[in-house]
Amino acid sequence: MRAWLAHTFRSLSHRNYRLYWVGQGISMTGNWMQGTAQMWLVYRLTHSSLLLGLTGFMSQIPMFLFGLLGGATADRYPKKRILYLTQSLSALQSVVLAALVLTDTVQVWHVLVLAAVLGVLNAFDMPTRQSFVIETVDRRVLGNAIALNSFNVNLSRMIGPAVAGLCIASWGEGVCFLLNALSFAAVLASLARMDPTHPPRAARPRGSPLDAILRGLAYVRSRPAISRPLVNVGLMSLVAFPYAVLMPVFARDILHGGPRALGTLMSSIGIGAVVGAFALARRESPKGLGRIVGLSTALFGSTLVLFALSRSLPLSMALLALMGYGMVSALAGTNTLLQALTSDDMRGRVMSLHGMMFIGVAPFGALLAGAGAARFGAPATVAVGGAICTAAGAWFLRSAPSGRRSPPVPGVNPEEA
Repeated sequence: MRAWLAHTFRSLSHRNYRLYWVGQGISMTGNWMQGTAQMWLVYRLTHSSLLLGLTGFMSQIPMFLFGLLGGATADRYPKKRILYLTQSLSALQSVVLAALVLTDTVQVWHVLVLAAVLGVLNAFDMPTRQSFVIETVDRRVLGNAIALNSFNVNLSRMIGPAVAGLCIASWGEGVCFLLNALSFAAVLASLARMDPTHPPRAARPRGSPLDAILRGLAYVRSRPAISRPLVNVGLMSLVAFPYAVLMPVFARDILHGGPRALGTLMSSIGIGAVVGAFALARRESPKGLGRIVGLSTALFGSTLVLFALSRSLPLSMALLALMGYGMVSALAGTNTLLQALTSDDMRGRVMSLHGMMFIGVAPFGALLAGAGAARFGAPATVAVGGAICTAAGAWFLRSAPSGRRSPPVPGVNPEEA
């Protein structure tokens, strides 16, 4: 058992990564609390699925607009310094939202504006965080570190919404926002305690930020082993991920529950996702991950269809757990592939494109989902998205390499990935 745990968590033997992992885990639990409370707050104030979709749009569209600039910034400046700034400003955003709710002065437009502010910060924070991982571990365990990051995200997904549901039921949404603001202290403390001797940084990009962005786009376009997973994530984000903004509708109107039911449903996704992250953490190399990504995408979509048809809370919880397994296997597998196949000097820009496909495309899906739910109902909207996602997984499995092959990466053949 000890050997099994040591192998699964082998990246944590690196002090810098261990500090980073613990700090991120605490902060992300707070983030999930805030996300759950924000959805409930908007639905409590408006009872509008369309405004739920608009809230998702406002929080995610900045990634589409500024994600490439965020990636170029991550490749140009010290990542640790960028993270200090983005995490500090994100904490301030949570403080402002908490103050508005606790003083009973909050209005929907406040939530929309602050969601957009956080989205801009995330456009710079996300590619920096993801490309920073390689500076905290030995390159040989990078895949394990990425899988453990996914484990961290989904453990927090399991804990955060459940705690948020209890807090909302007992004290209201404002406490969730305040606790999230406090959680950022863990990230800032972990960054401060890291050993400053990271692996050498890649050369700073020459030319203007626009030149750096264009070179990053050309790099991805010429490498189908990188571009295909990005397209797959974009399809998932557009048609399937918007289920999240409609979860209050399912919890309250379809399954006839309250904030605790919402927290339970969101936590069920986290349970399955943690299991999926464990499975990926056991892998020795990225070889064969392409097939796993395709199968997991199809699993994610098909269980989403079944969830949309369910009218039982226990059955919905079980389906969401299975969906979480497929979702994290597809996303973490894609992240590992991209980082393994990307050169260090392009890492920030490639991960910014991943963020744009993952988060930047999602607001368009959120608007479509909100409008679709208002017109056809939430179950029909989610079921259609799940069916398209299932088809996307089949496409990914069948897609053949085209164009110029990616350059070889030590230990990884793009045709085997």
